[in-house]
Amino acid sequence: MSKKFCYLFTEGNASMRELLGGKGANLAEMTNIGLPVPQGFTITTEACTQYYEDGRQINAEIMAEIMEYIEKMEQITGKKFGDHENPLLVSVRSGARASMPGMMDTILNLGLNEDVVDVIAKKSNNPRWAWDCYRRFIQMYSDVVMEVGKKYFEQLIDAMKTKKGVTQDVELDAADLQELAMQFKAEYKAKIGEDFPTDPKEQLVGAIKAVFRSWDNPRANVYRRDNDIPYSWGTAVNVQSMAFGNMSLYTKMVLESILMVNREKISLTLISEKRRAITEILVRVK
Repeated sequence: MSKKFCYLFTEGNASMRELLGGKGANLAEMTNIGLPVPQGFTITTEACTQYYEDGRQINAEIMAEIMEYIEKMEQITGKKFGDHENPLLVSVRSGARASMPGMMDTILNLGLNEDVVDVIAKKSNNPRWAWDCYRRFIQMYSDVVMEVGKKYFEQLIDAMKTKKGVTQDVELDAADLQELAMQFKAEYKAKIGEDFPTDPKEQLVGAIKAVFRSWDNPRANVYRRDNDIPYSWGTAVNVQSMAFGNMSLYTKMVLESILMVNREKISLTLISEKRRAITEILVRVK
């Protein structure tokens, strides 16, 4: 039987830390005890080791298994990459067997493209949130996967705020964020020489390679040396369906409060009272 490189969260447990990394093993254990964990799968530390042995490439066997597990994840979640009815969006995170906070890379909102943004804007009735997710994804993917510096995108954000006469990102509306997303894609093409990827599977493969690469980045190497973590261990990669905290009623209320402070200079006491009232409503609804 060939070696297994991918595990659904339902297939692992806490004892598999060396293979699934700390995060993957804990996600599996939480799934096993019935906690409501957004589902996904873990690509093992052995796949990372193999990636380096193969000259920093994901070989055909591991790639085929990743594609198989994407399909399994779609079946479990009832969502599909790029679907126009119920699109799947995922996070891609590192997860070594020893904790290495902030040393390796993460990608959020993977699976977004302009068609999917339109879908989630309509389903959520919140186009501002949808376009904000997309422009953040473009910036994060460009920085982490393609190594296009954040500063180029921050300059575009600052220029947009100047144009609109505002000082805070939250004061930009849906149309502003849509325009920023298009500017970000143009910046990506100018720096990379090709269009920003729209195929979610292509995005995912790029993100997985980026997480594997981050095992060997300078800050991770320094951290391992300082903490006696062997280079040979490698990192796992966790692909997990997204859960959006920035879509909630509570978060919308906080954003509204920030705007009220900026525009009306109202008291923080009033904002605190409003936050408390919304929280009490949410508790009663639950």
